[in-house]
Amino acid sequence: MFLTRSMIAWSLCCGIFLCGFPSWLCAQDQATDKPAEKKEADKPAAGKPEYEIRQDHDPNGIGKFYMGREIAYVMGIQGAIWLERPEREAEEAPSKLVKSLKLKPGQVIADIGAGSGMLSIKMAKDVGPMGKVIAVDVQQEMLDLLEKKLKRLKVKNVEGLLGTEKSPGLEPESVDLAIMVDVYHEFAFPYEMMVEISKSIKPGGRVVFVEYRKEDPEVPIKLVHKMTEAQVKKEIDQPEFHLKWKETIGTLPRQHVIIFEKQAAEEKKK
Repeated sequence: MFLTRSMIAWSLCCGIFLCGFPSWLCAQDQATDKPAEKKEADKPAAGKPEYEIRQDHDPNGIGKFYMGREIAYVMGIQGAIWLERPEREAEEAPSKLVKSLKLKPGQVIADIGAGSGMLSIKMAKDVGPMGKVIAVDVQQEMLDLLEKKLKRLKVKNVEGLLGTEKSPGLEPESVDLAIMVDVYHEFAFPYEMMVEISKSIKPGGRVVFVEYRKEDPEVPIKLVHKMTEAQVKKEIDQPEFHLKWKETIGTLPRQHVIIFEKQAAEEKKK
């Protein structure tokens, strides 16, 4: 069977080989300390934290590092079936996640890296017909899959939006909450994406990172697809993002929910 890069990435992310054996039982590859190679084109805008390209790296990552963390492969359309697996509720409790967000009717939510849209549809119920969920993804195939699902379920308040590796394409100060579920660690350009995401958030709005807990060795996901709370805070602690940590919710089985709030204009001056 011919294996595409996205198929391999999906199997490595969810912790199973395509042949069916649990890959998290295998020993993790150790990165070496060889000097990193830097590419001028991979530097973030405005001379902010640089990206590093390393020849020796975790085979489950792309070899590109940001603030000491290797960036993971993006899950391709072949992984949609895993996103929709029946066991997901028991394993990750997405319904509990949505409840913890305390969404309100009429809010505009950006589900960035929405994939097949499972979470988008759940959140759409909470924001009601006067609210909206913008399902952002960089893969048109995922958005096509979502569109078919929306028509089948007759969901009217979710709309798809094709983003890029550097921008979700959202309007400035148009979003009450942006959420990334197991997505941020796959951004090829995390700095540029966060600059654009922060611009799209209304003052007082929230940005939510849901990531598999790297602090917990029992979470059956490859290391490059996990993040510690400390690493998330480190990467988001950039003055140009105007985001302040608000709280971390640790009640999900495998992930932590790390919430930041967009500072209002008067707070930025302090």
